Amino acid sequence: MSKAVGGAVVRNQVKRRLRHLVRDRIAALPPGSLVVVRALPGAGDADHAQLARDLDAALQRLLGGGAR
Repeated sequence: MSKAVGGAVVRNQVKRRLRHLVRDRIAALPPGSLVVVRALPGAGDADHAQLARDLDAALQRLLGGGAR
């Protein structure tokens, strides 16, 4: 995770939040899928709900269910 996300504490918070969010959504992915979740600089300022919305939107695009 890039230092652009924030300091060490912020980066670890974002990492833990994303890990938790992905854990709940992993069943929606096809078996054998490999997905890389990259936190952009704005992720450090986002709350849990915003990260969830952004992750859901990205997975929706990935799985072919939304506009790009």
